[in-house]
Amino acid sequence: MHLQQIKLTNFRNYEFENVEFSERLNLITGFNGMGKTNLLDAIYYLCMSKSHFQSTDKNVVRKGEGFFRLEGQFFIEKIEKIVAKVVPAKSKVFERNDAPYPRLSDHVGLLPIVFLAPDDTALALEGSEERRRFMDNTLCQLDPQYLDALVNYNRILDKRNAALKKFGDEGGFNPLLLETYNHQLEAPAEYIFQKRKWFIEQFQPAFNQYYASISEEAEPVECEYHSQLSEGNFMERLEKGMEKDRILERTTVGIHKDDLVFSMKSLPLKRFASQGQLKSFVLAMKLAQYELLRQQKQKKPLLLLDDLFDKLDDKRVGQLIELLVKGDFGQVFITDTHPERAEEMAKQYGGDYKKLVIDNGELVKVS
Repeated sequence: MHLQQIKLTNFRNYEFENVEFSERLNLITGFNGMGKTNLLDAIYYLCMSKSHFQSTDKNVVRKGEGFFRLEGQFFIEKIEKIVAKVVPAKSKVFERNDAPYPRLSDHVGLLPIVFLAPDDTALALEGSEERRRFMDNTLCQLDPQYLDALVNYNRILDKRNAALKKFGDEGGFNPLLLETYNHQLEAPAEYIFQKRKWFIEQFQPAFNQYYASISEEAEPVECEYHSQLSEGNFMERLEKGMEKDRILERTTVGIHKDDLVFSMKSLPLKRFASQGQLKSFVLAMKLAQYELLRQQKQKKPLLLLDDLFDKLDDKRVGQLIELLVKGDFGQVFITDTHPERAEEMAKQYGGDYKKLVIDNGELVKVS
C-alpha cells in the first residue's frame, strides 16, 4: 500500500497544492513553520478522518476560509481515490472512489498509518489519557467493532457524568437512572477491556525487540496494562462506587481509567529515564505499533516520522536508519529542517526516494 498523490485545498497553511510521492521514501524539508508537519497531517487526516493534532476541524481549515478539501490517490490492490470534504461545524463527507461513506467510522482501518511526532514523549510522561489514546488508535484501525464500542461507551459515560453533575447542581439523587447507565456501559466496557488485553499481549514482544535494537540492549523495559475491570466484577464495582461518584460528580470506575504502566529496570520510566531513553522508548512503541498493524492488516502501513532527527542523538539516528533499511517497512515520510542531513540519510537508505522542499505552504522544489 502507498500514497501516490495528494491534493490539498485550504488545509492549514495550504491554499492549494498537488504533491506526488515516491513509493518508498519521501524526505520533506524546509524551515520550521513552513508546512512540513501540515502535509503529514493531511495524509493522516485522509487515513483516519481526523487531524493527528487538532480535536476540532475549525482549527484545521486555512485562516479566513470556510471549508477544506483533501484528495488522495492510494494504491492498495488497485488505485483508490479518497476525498475529504469538510465545512467545520456543518458537514464532513468522506468518499471512496466517489461513493460517500454512510459513516466516517466505516473508513477507519482501510489505510493503516503510524505517526511519530516530537511531542509523543507525552506517551511516557503525561497522564493516562495519552496512553489510552495510543491503544485506541491501534485497535480502531484493526477492529471496526472496537471503534463502535468505544463511541458507545464514551456516549453513555458522558450521559452518566452529566446526570451526576446535575444531581450536584440541583440536589436530589436518582440511583435507578445511574443503574440504567451502568447496564448500558457493561457490554462495550467488557469488549474494550478484552481487546486491550489482547493488544498488550501482541504488542509487548515487538516492543521489546525494537527497544533492544535501538538501545543496543542497554536496559530491560516493561509495559503493563492496568484496568479496574481486572480487579473485580465491573457492575459490582460501579454499584459500590455510586456514593463516591455522587460526591465527586463523575464516574470513577471503568475502562476510561485504564492505563499502560512503563518501567525500566523495574523502575518507573517517567522518574528515572534519561531524555535519550525516553525518546528510544517512544520510538520503539511506534515501531511496535507499526509491526502489529502490518501483521494484522496484511499490508504495510504508512509511516510518518515528523522532525525525527532533532529529537534523537546521532547514534540513535544511525540505529533507526539501519532498522528502516533492514526492516519490513513500506512507504515512509520523514520531515527535516536540514536538507543535507536528509539527503545523507536517503543515500544510506538506498533505493527510490524523493526530496520535497516546502516553503510557506507551497511545494517549491522536487528532486
